[in-house]
Amino acid sequence: MGLLDHHNALKITLISLHGLIRGNEPELGRDADTGGQIKYALDLARELGRQPEVQEVELLTRQIIDPKVSDDYARLEESLAENVKIVRIPFGPKRYLRKEALWPYLELFVDQALVHFRRSGIPDLIHGHYADAGKAGAELARLLHVPFIFTGHSLGRVKRQRLIADQGQTKTQTLDKRYRFQTRTEAEEVALETASMVVTSTNQEVEQQYALYDHYVPARMEVIPPGVDLTEFSPVSDGWQPPPIGDALKPFLTEPDKPMILAMARPDERKNLGKLVDVYGASDELQKLANLVLVMGTRDDIDELPKGQAMVITDVLKRVDRYDLYGKVAYPKSHRPSDVPDLYRLAAKNRGVFVNAALTEPFGLTLLEAGATGLPIVATNDGGPRDIIANCNNGLLVDPLDGSEIENALLRMLTEPENWDEWSKNGIEGTRTHYSWKNHARRYLRDLDEILRRSPPPALSRKSRPRRLPEFDRLILTDLDNTLTGDDEALQEFIQLLKENTHIGFGIATGRRLDSAMAMIEKLGLPQPDVLDTDSGTQLHYGESLTPDSSWRKQIGFAWNPAKIREVCDALPGYELQGEDHQSSYKVSYLIARQIAPSISEVKKKLREAGVRAKVILSLGAYVDILPVRGGSDLSMRHLLWKWGFSPEKVLVAGDSGNDAGMLTGRTLGVVVANHGKELNRLKRKPRVYFAKTPHARGILEGIEYYSFLNNIRIPNDSIE
Repeated sequence: MGLLDHHNALKITLISLHGLIRGNEPELGRDADTGGQIKYALDLARELGRQPEVQEVELLTRQIIDPKVSDDYARLEESLAENVKIVRIPFGPKRYLRKEALWPYLELFVDQALVHFRRSGIPDLIHGHYADAGKAGAELARLLHVPFIFTGHSLGRVKRQRLIADQGQTKTQTLDKRYRFQTRTEAEEVALETASMVVTSTNQEVEQQYALYDHYVPARMEVIPPGVDLTEFSPVSDGWQPPPIGDALKPFLTEPDKPMILAMARPDERKNLGKLVDVYGASDELQKLANLVLVMGTRDDIDELPKGQAMVITDVLKRVDRYDLYGKVAYPKSHRPSDVPDLYRLAAKNRGVFVNAALTEPFGLTLLEAGATGLPIVATNDGGPRDIIANCNNGLLVDPLDGSEIENALLRMLTEPENWDEWSKNGIEGTRTHYSWKNHARRYLRDLDEILRRSPPPALSRKSRPRRLPEFDRLILTDLDNTLTGDDEALQEFIQLLKENTHIGFGIATGRRLDSAMAMIEKLGLPQPDVLDTDSGTQLHYGESLTPDSSWRKQIGFAWNPAKIREVCDALPGYELQGEDHQSSYKVSYLIARQIAPSISEVKKKLREAGVRAKVILSLGAYVDILPVRGGSDLSMRHLLWKWGFSPEKVLVAGDSGNDAGMLTGRTLGVVVANHGKELNRLKRKPRVYFAKTPHARGILEGIEYYSFLNNIRIPNDSIE
């Protein structure tokens, strides 16, 4: 039985959060965040939409309202095909942000995406592209209980290694701060831990890059090379007319009809463009045989480019000057995406060559585009190009650091006409055999078929009658120990406030077990909570009769293996299992001696290496709770809001320790009481988290005042800059 038999109406959600994404003339190469990944996500979305078993594809990205970029990125929806669309979700500041600045806002995206799914229905799967969407997509998939697919595009650990190799160990701290590597690699680990399938482009990517991660599971890796839009990149036809972009090259070249050595890459040090100019400048033979054409993105004024790009272009111009290559090298200032296929055809028509001598090349989409038009290629002997030339046999591999090897390969291309014809023909045929998007989509859906058959339908997708938590329009959810307790006078004021404001619901979120929490609630004289979130976000009960949440119960046990957790953690130095009254079905709790216990990231690493999927949470420097991946206060909080159709803006959450961190982030109104654990300091950079100046229940009262929570709610800390 295939997908068609049991699931012929797939809804697929792709997520790609950073950069500038639009369907018409995407501005590829505009900056470091607007490159190949965007083209990949757009092409994948369109092709999946063409498959008979797919009913709908949506590509979720960020809405951007910024006079510095086009209004296109502000539109909430944009159609890519009849059943394929871009959906832009507003989150964080309105203006355009580089990807490293998006991290603090991801929880806001998760909450906004939930609002979208509530309106438009839960997808059958979620596919996150790059680390940011990997983290957010994994969170959504865990919450909605749907399969998750991940494509990293480039990986933080690999980039960090390369940058340190380039810039030296001394720069490590600067690099870590600039690129947020710790945040990024942890996001990639979460994505890999959650993913049912990881789609990669090359074998090298699997063996040398993903293998560096603790959650590397070879069985989940699928090498499915991306496609290239072959309708666009067709060979030169009979009635072909030289394109307008040809005229843009003429002012640079004394003999514009000579064959062309074409390079097309954004101005980035790794693309090794300076080296190409050196090779060409030092070779009289190459200069006799061909012109060099460097297409380096689009620029109005070099001084207005980001510093790194400006440096690369200035460096290229200096080298052109040093070798006195005027009349032989073209470097046009701008081109449109629609000019790209014509540039390849122009080079093929004059029997030229395409060259990509990047220091590293994860995939090499331009090599496929060139090959598909019949232009032979010279490419770096790394990553994607190895697979492309092995599959298509349409060119030569070179060591990007060896100038004479690059020169010899280019000379062979320009002086061996029979081989040129063979490479050209092989490229046209090979790209169509191995790299069509149609083949990619068929492989993708075949692998998906198995995953969907193993996945039970999501518990939340059944349309239950719209329920409301009874009689109130806003909710205060607070931790018990040290948040509510510790100041009796303030606690009495808080209880009085609840009695007087019947429009406010009351909930408790605690690390305690249900029986222990109920005993404590009684002892403190608190009203019966409307919601009880106990056992560190692993149990949910409602109302007077403590009705358990059945859809939450159905999903919480996913990948839960307490015996294996005990096996790993009981043996750790400084780890002592807490008493039986602190353990529960979905929580293993330890007391730790900080001086000798390994760090939380080391514990996570040990569990991951043992093949365990779990969350590890430190509270107050001394307590460690280990929970299922689908548990924790962040997910229980969002599940609750999803289920009851409650808006996060109407929910005030208060806490003091690491266990509360999950529920404090996102679109809810967070209050951290003054007596909080050190582990919550990291939330000071988050929007919608208020750090009270007073401790215990007095801090909650202060937070209620801060957000004007009893009346017309206002959110003074809605964004952080």
